[in-house]
This record gives sequence, C-alpha cells and structure tokens, in this order.
Amino acid sequence: MRVPAHSPIVAALAEAPLLAELKRRARKTWAAGDYAEIARRELWPLGEHVVARIGVGPGEDVLDVACGTGNAALRAAGAGARVVALDLTPELLDTGRALAATAGLEIDWVEGDAEALPFADESFDVVLSTLGVMFAPRHRVAAAELARVLRPGGRLALCSWAEDGAVTRTLRVAASYLPAPPAFVDPPWLWGSEPHVRELFAGTGTDLGFERGTVELPSFDSADDNIEYHSRRFGPLMAARAAAEADGRWPELRSRLRELHEGLRSAEYLLTLGQRREGLANIPANTAAEVTAAQPGRLESRSPARRPAARSRRAPGRRT
Repeated sequence: MRVPAHSPIVAALAEAPLLAELKRRARKTWAAGDYAEIARRELWPLGEHVVARIGVGPGEDVLDVACGTGNAALRAAGAGARVVALDLTPELLDTGRALAATAGLEIDWVEGDAEALPFADESFDVVLSTLGVMFAPRHRVAAAELARVLRPGGRLALCSWAEDGAVTRTLRVAASYLPAPPAFVDPPWLWGSEPHVRELFAGTGTDLGFERGTVELPSFDSADDNIEYHSRRFGPLMAARAAAEADGRWPELRSRLRELHEGLRSAEYLLTLGQRREGLANIPANTAAEVTAAQPGRLESRSPARRPAARSRRAPGRRT
C-alpha cells in the first residue's frame, strides 16, 4: 500500500536527519558553560517547590524528564521516592550523580530523549520536569511521551518559563541572533502558555491545572555584569553571543539584553499540574503515529534529606 506523501510517517522520515543534528547541537549547547552553577545559584528553589506542590511521597516511582543536574530529582529522592532522572546531556548527569552521592541519595541517572522515553507505558506514579522538557523541539511528541509513561491516577508537574516573562524575553532576543530552526520545531516559551499546553495534552486523558509564580534572582552590580555572567555560562546565551560576535553584532545584542536585565530581580514561571485519568488508547492516533515514527534510533531552598536506599537501580518498566 502506498503511504500518502503527507502522512506523519513520511514527514518524520524527512525530518529525521535535521532532528538528529538539532539534538546533537542541543547536547553541545547545554554542556557548554556552567549550567550547574546557574541552576544552583538561581533555579534551585524551583525543584523543591515542584516536588512539594505535586506531593511526592515515599515509595512512589518518579521520573524527572530533562532533569539537568537534578533540581527536582534530588528533592524527590529526598522525599523517599524511587527516582529516575533522564537528560539528553551526559555532562549534566555527571554533575547530578556527584550531588546525589554527596547527599547520600540513590537515583537512576539515564541519558535519554524526552521525545523517545526509554520506558514502558504506565511506568511512573509521578512525572516531573523543571525548566527541561520545554526545550524539546516537538512539543506534541514530548507531551504524548509524558502522558504515555504516566500511570492512570498518576500526577504530572511541569515548570516552564512564562510565555510573557523576563527569561522568555531574553530567550527570544537570543534566538533572533541564531540560525532559524526547522519548521517543525516549536519555540520553548510556548510551554509557558496555558492554551498551548492544554492543546498539547488534549486527548491524553490528563486533567490539567495551572499556577503562576516567580523565583527571585540573584542581584548583580549592573545589567552589564549580569549579561557578562550569563553569556559566559548559560549555553543558549553563549551560542547567541558567539554568533553575534562572529557577525560583529555583539554590541547590538548586549544593548538589547541590557534593556531587559536592568533592574531585573525575579523571573515568572508557569507550573502545569496534571493527573492522568485514562489509558494510552485515548491518545489521538496521529499523535501516537508521530511518536512511533519519529523516534530517531519567592522561594527558599533547603538541602534534600538523606535516606537509606538499598534497591535495584533498574527503572520501573525500563525497555530493554
């Protein structure tokens, strides 16, 4: 039988080389600089808040998707959960392992793709992502994967930068100095839009609610100090600076960033909270086809509590 030229499978095959290169560059971007320092200095309270808000408890199977250095994963393990932490960038996982070892926490660290989670259907009681899955290029594919691995009755908590917030404005400016992504790539800041997220999870049997909040940012002596710090440590801004310098446009980019960072004291986020009602059969057929075909081969922070953990490091339902 001839497959229609406009079918999801044909589209996925055509996109595969571009997608593979895109993810290779993403790994390089997030491994650059010192994201671990930025996460610890600026973002650490968010992981604790997400884990507490969704109510992670002892004995639950928890997946932290696009976990970075373990902002949420460490807190979930500290709450007594069995935690799997997945990220595309192995360098970030290495930092997470070291943090977990220091805290006496056991976490299964997995190098993997948010758009092709290497776990069986309905494997986890809780699925989390703190400023992570929002950077997966195809939002509908990622959302379908999050819903797929969540058990009926399971809970979902996704923290993303607000679509109209300070960090998103910085990301938009930075992106304007980089090559345009392929047409199938969704901008990360759309995860900060309630209507967009509702559309992503429509038909997955996941009920959603939303909360907006802010995280306090560290102060700098000046906006220029802020820009210099982040453009030397934060991968996406480092890439934009390198591209702008190559084109002789760094003074222009720095001036635009200065306007955004002058007096900046906090950043807005959107927290998506969900619960899975139904089984995988309720995911729309076109979304399921894309997932199958497109897989290329003010808050205060506290240290997570220690807990004894003598368990298998095999993730629940891991595909082998």
